Amino acid sequence: MKIDILAVGVHPDDVELACSGTLLKMIDQGKTVGLLDLTRGELGTRGSAKIRDKEAAASAKKMGAKFRVNVKMADGFFEINKANKIKIIEVLREYQPDIVLANAIFDRHPDHGNAAKLTAEACFLSGLVKIKTKNKKGKPQKKWRPKAVYHYIQDRDMKPDFVVDIDGYLERKMELIQTFKSQFFNPNSKEPASPISSKAFLDVVRAKANIYGRPAGIEFAEGYTVARTIKIDSLFDIG
Repeated sequence: MKIDILAVGVHPDDVELACSGTLLKMIDQGKTVGLLDLTRGELGTRGSAKIRDKEAAASAKKMGAKFRVNVKMADGFFEINKANKIKIIEVLREYQPDIVLANAIFDRHPDHGNAAKLTAEACFLSGLVKIKTKNKKGKPQKKWRPKAVYHYIQDRDMKPDFVVDIDGYLERKMELIQTFKSQFFNPNSKEPASPISSKAFLDVVRAKANIYGRPAGIEFAEGYTVARTIKIDSLFDIG
């Protein structure tokens, strides 16, 4: 199965929080989307890996993603090494995305920046013919390098290189986020409070979408950074 966009998150719910508005919009425009979680989020203050597995599957279905896979790296302790790069390369070669959305290059949680580097390196290496990988059936995979890697912005505020207009998609994005009931605001929860479990956190998610949209003259947006220079064919391509 070839897809247009692969959204990678080191924790289940990273994608929902940071770029799900973009993904919903792209799906509505006829693009195919797949999701890759690097860990099961087993170190999260609330819930458990099993619960988050179920929440992640429910969110992917609600979004309309073609698939959601988890390569089960160690939450908090994964390393930028050959074995973990190969895990991502195998997914890239299996689904051949043209665009990869990856974690923020710098953020409050150290996993985010580490995953950004790991994913970007894997995207480059996936295009090298001498790196040999096999699919689940044991058949050799062909090399594949995505055309672009864009890093979504997460908890820490960063100046975006570009924003995606998500007017009309914010409420659907919030629904996807709240599919992770174990993680976010629940007045009936008996579990310990976390930095993301308050109602105020969800208000911040909404406010950030507004903050990223306002300079572009739109109501809501999601922001991205890019490591390489962006090419356009016409000045009229710029919104």
